[in-house]
Amino acid sequence: MYALWNTNHANKLVASDQMKLVRLKHISDNYFQKAWKLYEDAFPIEERRPLEDQSNILQNDSYHFDVLIHKDQFTGFILWWDFDAHRYIDHFATALEQRNKGIGKLILNKFIDSDNKSIILEVELPTSNINERRIKFYERMGFKLNQHHYEIPPIKEDQSPLQLLLMSYPNFISEKDVDLFVEKNHPIIFKK
Repeated sequence: MYALWNTNHANKLVASDQMKLVRLKHISDNYFQKAWKLYEDAFPIEERRPLEDQSNILQNDSYHFDVLIHKDQFTGFILWWDFDAHRYIDHFATALEQRNKGIGKLILNKFIDSDNKSIILEVELPTSNINERRIKFYERMGFKLNQHHYEIPPIKEDQSPLQLLLMSYPNFISEKDVDLFVEKNHPIIFKK
């Protein structure tokens, strides 16, 4: 467990002694059920792991299932991988009642500042207003939208590969970097 920093932004009630990130390692851990409900509500089925796969991935030391707790209440999560060359944000969401309060920005800023490694994350194609808003949010945070072809393998056997875009921080990545990411990290991320 580690505390988030104090902030001086107006109307932001965030203090390091009130807001914490807690790393979960088991589906039986406190807050997991609330986080899992948000995960299921916030992401399309094509992007979600089955619970059994999630339980197995929690055992991987490179994987972090970090939940945000504010005044003992679940507020959101950031699920990410710590690889040699970079960090990869797998899923990131704040609870519905906590949105538009600057909490997502706070979490992401802390994440960016916590390590010098570059960061990669996936976004859905900008085919809807919400997808465009999500991309703009990350761009305001300094992420770059890469236009290289990128897709993830099917999460379930009856699904097709899903085309997405990669965003990177602090710089754009090359098509060769994307290919290397897929070759080296997809077998770990999407292990069945």
